[in-house]
Amino acid sequence: MTMSFHATVNCLPIPGILSKPRSQFRTRPNPNPSLSVQMSSAFLQTDESKNPSESKKISGSSSGLFKCQAQNSLLSQANTVGIIGGVSVFSTLIFLEKLVWWSSRNGEEGVPFVVCNDPALDEGFIISQASFQSSVCEISQKEVNYEPIIQNLKHKRVFLEQSGARCLVMPCHVSNIWHDEISEGCSLPFLHVGECVARELKEAKLKPLDAGSSVRIGVLAACETIAAGFYQEKLQNQGFEVVLPDKATMEHILIPALESLNKRDIEGARNLLRVAIQVLLIRGVNVVILASDELHNLLPREDPLLKKCIDPMDALARSTIRWAKSAKKVHKKT
Repeated sequence: MTMSFHATVNCLPIPGILSKPRSQFRTRPNPNPSLSVQMSSAFLQTDESKNPSESKKISGSSSGLFKCQAQNSLLSQANTVGIIGGVSVFSTLIFLEKLVWWSSRNGEEGVPFVVCNDPALDEGFIISQASFQSSVCEISQKEVNYEPIIQNLKHKRVFLEQSGARCLVMPCHVSNIWHDEISEGCSLPFLHVGECVARELKEAKLKPLDAGSSVRIGVLAACETIAAGFYQEKLQNQGFEVVLPDKATMEHILIPALESLNKRDIEGARNLLRVAIQVLLIRGVNVVILASDELHNLLPREDPLLKKCIDPMDALARSTIRWAKSAKKVHKKT
């Protein structure tokens, strides 16, 4: 049996914003031979020539720009999820795979969703503008203007709202840096990946490893995510002590690991990542949050260290599924 995804979405031609006709996703074998799931979805790809700096500011009259009609019931379903793609299309697809399989693996109807993805939001585009202070791995805000990127993401949020989404998510660590700005004026539930993982850890009722201390959670991420501090904030709000890599670990282990990965030295990057994880575990953390798609996908699945690590996007996918199921139940009652 196979699972197939297909939808037709017709939009008024708006050059440089969004355009993608019918998309047929790839199929893959279903792990449950008795299950055959048909799920409607829309994957909207933005024009690759669109530069984020050209994005126009969102205004109250912008609703008139986006007038789309769906030829199926996807965009009118009460539990439709709108997904703002991140700086990595690959990461967005991984999140979609989790959302689809986890929501339908027990024979239930999968979560309806519409995706807006923009190849222009490249991580290199963001990082190239940043100036890192090696002492604390902070981004020098004086030299960076993120407003064009924020407005670009706001455009996508507005489009998804008017495409019928009833809840929004951003499966991207970097994009969540500006979650507050992007969600400003949004009346829909807009899940935050940091809040989702912090809430799950709280519900897990972890016990401190050291008597008399708080539960410690380690965070490994690229400089811009650590500097933004949203994972630290959300975890501390739940009463956790957050442990970050120190300067030596960042400069001599984590950053070289990412550099090795960029040079396609996979084994070298894996070994350095293992050392970075071990350093945090020695410092008494219960688990390590790998707040980077590159880092989490680096270790092989059978690596025992992964049992001590958490992918925040897993928590976001589970929270999204819970919202969709709850919204569907409420809709049936009304």
